[in-house]
Amino acid sequence: MNKVKKSVYDLLRGSFLTGASAFKNWRIIIFVVGLLLFMISSAHNADGKVIKIAELNKKKRELKAEAVDTETILMRMRMESNIRQKVKSRGILPSQTSPQKIRIIRKKN
Repeated sequence: MNKVKKSVYDLLRGSFLTGASAFKNWRIIIFVVGLLLFMISSAHNADGKVIKIAELNKKKRELKAEAVDTETILMRMRMESNIRQKVKSRGILPSQTSPQKIRIIRKKN
């Protein structure tokens, strides 16, 4: 039990960082810290991309709704009754005679 206490005490005191084989331990610790920093930065980048995707999806939905509204307005503007009202104020009335179909007959040579 005495050996376990000494090992725990040495670990808490940090003698593995100042002893004779400390260089090996420092390399591993620096490597692990580098990996941790890389993981943290990757997580932050992923979170930023998720937030950007959510914003773009929201903007896409807004633009889609605006396009539907614009199409509805355009359909109403193109209705024959609407056009008749607008041109009536300018004095243009619908034709009283129906249109005639023009046929072109070509002779074979």
